[in-house]
Amino acid sequence: MYIIKVKGKAKIPDYIQLRDENFVLIAYFRADRPLKNMERYGLAHKEAALAAVIQELEFGKLQKLEI
Repeated sequence: MYIIKVKGKAKIPDYIQLRDENFVLIAYFRADRPLKNMERYGLAHKEAALAAVIQELEFGKLQKLEI
């Protein structure tokens, strides 16, 4: 799975995209909202680790998600 942080403009907030091995979009959520329903994406009980990754993530840089 891959993760990318997308910078918002003006009133549009920053977003996080999760993509599968074929780079198909599987999740799209606001960076500033609490993480919910992560079990849908195989990330159940990894919310704290994912939040830490999101904090350190640079805008526009696609990286492999390994948590």
